[in-house]
Amino acid sequence: MSGHSKFANIKHKKERNDAAKGKTFTMIGRELAIAVKEGGPDPANNSKLRDVIAKAKANNMPNDTIERGIKKAAGDASSVNYEAVTYEGYGPGGTAIIVDALTDNKNRTAANVRNCFTKGYGSIGTQGCVSYMFDKKGQIIIDKEECSMDADDLMMAALDAGAEDFAEEEDSYEVATDPADFEAVRDALDAQGIVMTQAEVTMIPQTYVTLEAEADLMNIQKILDLLEEDDDVQAVYHNWDE
Repeated sequence: MSGHSKFANIKHKKERNDAAKGKTFTMIGRELAIAVKEGGPDPANNSKLRDVIAKAKANNMPNDTIERGIKKAAGDASSVNYEAVTYEGYGPGGTAIIVDALTDNKNRTAANVRNCFTKGYGSIGTQGCVSYMFDKKGQIIIDKEECSMDADDLMMAALDAGAEDFAEEEDSYEVATDPADFEAVRDALDAQGIVMTQAEVTMIPQTYVTLEAEADLMNIQKILDLLEEDDDVQAVYHNWDE
């Protein structure tokens, strides 16, 4: 069992703020639409849709809202015109930032994301300029208060299901998987009635950057806050050691 979480501070999460719940539901709704368009409305035959549904449930999206989103996308697939785009760049002190977005206007989104970096004295780079500093991993977070299972038993259940690593934090348990094994591990834990606060494939930084200058701290926070406010931005990954 790991003594220190390698997943701490990997993502600036919108869903941590209750006030952002509506926005989070909108974001997930877009992901549902994309998943249905690409693989159909049946989660049994659409692994991407299953993943988005799991994310929706982890964010407490009501089942009827999930079903309405799937039916809407399936019934009017021609209107689903969101496109997934990724931007990579640098923040203060050489920090690395990856931005995932879903947009119906790439020019608008690119300009907005670039503006977020510029206002925080960062810069957009070319595709691949920082992503090599991250590893793509499945990540499952379990709230200790919502888990009745003993830590050792939970660790064995996760590892037996195919997880790569298990970490115990102050208020949560964190499970890491290879992206290819993520669905199997998540489904195995779900079958045992384990409530997951978060379950998704994410980007884990290989190393972290510590910022000490007050200006650098203010500027990277500005970049992350501005990105969080952008409606097209779905997720932000960075290697700043907060």
